[in-house]
Amino acid sequence: MEQYFLFNSRLGIPLPALREKWDEYDIDTQHAILLHWEKIRGSIPDRIAELEKTINLKQAQLSDESNFIISCELNSEIAELASIINDLWLWYRTHQDITSDKMHQ
Repeated sequence: MEQYFLFNSRLGIPLPALREKWDEYDIDTQHAILLHWEKIRGSIPDRIAELEKTINLKQAQLSDESNFIISCELNSEIAELASIINDLWLWYRTHQDITSDKMHQ
C-alpha cells in the first residue's frame, strides 16, 4: 500500500499519492487503498493531540519570555503548528465522506 501514499513531513502522516484516476484501479485495490487510508486517518487525532501539547508548551514559554525576538520566534512556531493542525483536520474531514461513500459501494 505504501506505493499509493507519500509521507508528508510537515503533517507527519502519509497522504494519498495516486498515479491513476480512481476508477482505473480495480475494486480490490480501491478497497485496500481505502482501508489503508482509514488507518492513517484514524491516527490524525493523535497527531493533532501531540501538536497541541507542543503548542501548550510554547505558549507557557511565551508567557515567561521577556526577549522580544524570542517571543516573535515562539509566536511564529505556534502559528505554524496551528496551521499544521488545521491542515490535518481538513484531511481528516474531507476524506471521511469520500471513504465512507467508497467503502459502501
